[in-house]
Formats: sequence, C-alpha cells, structure tokens
Amino acid sequence: MRSKMIIRGGKSLNGEVTTQGAKNAALPVIAAALLLKGKTLKVKHVPKLEDIYTMADLLRQLGVEVRHVDHSMVLSVPEDLCWETPKALVSKMRASSLVLGPLLARMGKAILPLPGGCAIGSRPIDLHLKGLTKLGAEIDLVHGAVHAQAKELKGTRIYLDFPSVGATENIMMAAVFAKGETIIENAAREPEITNLADALKLMGCKIEGVGTGIIHVEGTDNLNETEVEIIPDRIEAGTFMVAGAITRGKVKVKNVMLEHIDATLAKLEETGINIEIEQNAVTVDARDCKMKGVSLKTLPYPGFPTDMQPQFTALMTIAEGTSVIKETVFESRFLHISELKCMGANIELQGNTAIVNGVSKLKGAEVRATDLRAGAALVLAGLAAEDETTVYGLGHIRRGYENFEDKLRSLGGEVEELPSEENGDSKW
Repeated sequence: MRSKMIIRGGKSLNGEVTTQGAKNAALPVIAAALLLKGKTLKVKHVPKLEDIYTMADLLRQLGVEVRHVDHSMVLSVPEDLCWETPKALVSKMRASSLVLGPLLARMGKAILPLPGGCAIGSRPIDLHLKGLTKLGAEIDLVHGAVHAQAKELKGTRIYLDFPSVGATENIMMAAVFAKGETIIENAAREPEITNLADALKLMGCKIEGVGTGIIHVEGTDNLNETEVEIIPDRIEAGTFMVAGAITRGKVKVKNVMLEHIDATLAKLEETGINIEIEQNAVTVDARDCKMKGVSLKTLPYPGFPTDMQPQFTALMTIAEGTSVIKETVFESRFLHISELKCMGANIELQGNTAIVNGVSKLKGAEVRATDLRAGAALVLAGLAAEDETTVYGLGHIRRGYENFEDKLRSLGGEVEELPSEENGDSKW
C-alpha cells in the first residue's frame, strides 16, 4: 500500500543516531557473489532496505540461495547459474545492472533488461557496455534488453569518459576472470569502490590502485569463500547531520568513517554551524549559531556528493544570504526544488544551477518525493517548517534509509506514517 509521512515541524532534533551499512557498498558486494562457484559469501552490516531485498530476489532468480540473519546476508552460490535476469526485478532498481559483469565473467553470457530506479536524468549504462566490449564481450540491444556474450574475456586498458561508479564496479568484477591484466583509467574513487575491491581481494583477486583513479586487476581462475563487512553509509550520516542543522538542534551521528565525509563536513562548517569530531562520530550543534548560505558544486568523490545535494539545498533555504548550488554529476537532479518552493523556499533554477535565497522560515505543505534523496530533503524541510507537512512517495525513501521514521522520532521529530489514498491523490 502506498503511504505518506505526516510531519509536525518546528521542533529541534536532539540526541544520538547510529548509521546503517552503506546501501551503495552492499549492492555491488552482493552482486560479486555471482563470481563464486559452489561456494558461500557472508556479507555483514547489510542494511534492511527495499533495494537490498530486490538484489537478493534477483540473485535467487539466478539460482543463488540467500539467507538473512539480522544484518548479515549469507549467499550460497551453485556450480551453475541462470544467465537471464527477470525484467520484473531489474526494472525496480538501477543497481540491477551490477549483475551483468559477474554473470558475463562466470557464465560467458548474460541477458539484462535495461534497469530502472530513481528518475534522475537518463543515467545510461553505456560506459558499462563500452568497458565490457573492450574486455571482449559482444553486446547487442534486443527489444530493450542487453544481450552479452563472450567466449573469453581478455585483460586490456579501459578509459572511462566519466568516473562512473557503476561502470567501474561492473568492469572490475568482469575483469576478475579475464585473461591477463585489466587497467581501468579514470576509475571512480568512491569508498564503495574500495569496499568492493576489498571484498574481491578477500576472495582471492589481485587488485591494486583502488582510490587513485587507475585500477589494476589481474585475472584469476578461482575464488575463495570469505566474509565481508560493509562500510557505514556516508550519505545517511550526512542526512542526519543536516537534520540536526536544519532544525537548529544538536545531533550526534555515530558509526561514521570521517575520511568519507570530508566534503560534507567542510560545507557544514562553512555555514557557521558548530561541529564536534570524535573517533567515528560527529556532533552537529546548530542551537546558538547564525547559519549563512554557502555555494557548492557536486563532483565525483572526493568532491561534494551528488547524493547530498538535495538535503543541502533544503538546508540552504533557511540560511542567511544567497547560495549557489551547481549539479554536475546528474542531469535533472533538481526535481525537489518545485516542492521546496511550495513550502515557501526562494529558489531560482538556471539550467544545472540553483540559486537559493534564504528565507526566515518554511511553511508546511503537501509535497511529493520523486526520488530517494529528494524525498529525504523534503522530510528535512518538513521537520524545519512551521505547521504540518505531508510527504508522499515514501517508497523512494525506503530504498535508502532503514527505519528512517523511527530514527527521526528517537531524536524528537514528530513524524507519522499513514496510508495514502490510491484514488484521486493528486500527489500520485
């Protein structure tokens, strides 16, 4: 059933919250289990999220036995796998494309309908396909599906026109069984890439250069069973840091890898908010400070993350002065702006740049989440706004935040989930 969140805003958030495992790290590691043959992979610190369940169901359809034990996932991979992925599952989530590389490497062929997920621009997988083609795969698009096959993958030098996270991950996994060395130039440097590389190395892969932009993968013939732990979610950490700031509260975020959130911390400090840093924890204290507008540009890691842009845009709506926010990673990632304007925000959109003039307060309204991070931004705005805000489209938010409502309530937020009427609901 579709649902909505009712937020009674205007109250400061205070307290402590612990971050979950990173969804964007867990998904490729789970997909990497397909590289095993008759062996088991245990993945620990896995968040309980819709996207994780979708990936688990996808692997089950391919023949993998998947068991959940609290926040761990045990994946037992058979000798043979199905190599055709079901459209019903793939269409739910863009990260479904991550099974293409390991399936091709293991089975020599794969069929993948073009994946779904957040509605953020076109987000094509052309870089994935270009890299796999360089490794020796023959790829055709047939009736909206990728048909890939390769008698043998061969190591080669691959240059990515853009440091795509998904393309880097897919090529890394495919290169595991390629003959010889594969070099990925202009590779993504995100922490989630490092987490996947660490998992592959624990399986017995030889990988060097992760985090430098040039990754070397030496092909191998056999992989080992192992256990892998997922890193903390840097985007969830940033979201709760902004939650404390936007409500003029004091929030401590625990289970944080500080080196992963440097850019977010730097921009929060630039606003004038008090930041206290401890080992694996950050406290945001906005109770007695003037928050000024700051400008930023989203960039691939280690730059400011595009997945924090909507939340930071929401924060800047009530900062003093003018903020200029430029989105360079994804096109059409300003769908939340029209909704923020319904709440009284003063924002002018010029192409891929948002000019935000701070207002003294936001007002509650009915708004709609169009994607995961836009949904989080609207919830944060609702927490800061006067009166009541209704956010529709909670399904998007559940794709990336575990127990989001419960965590907000633990900090003092007044939030309530209610069923959303199917008929005549203008927000759907």
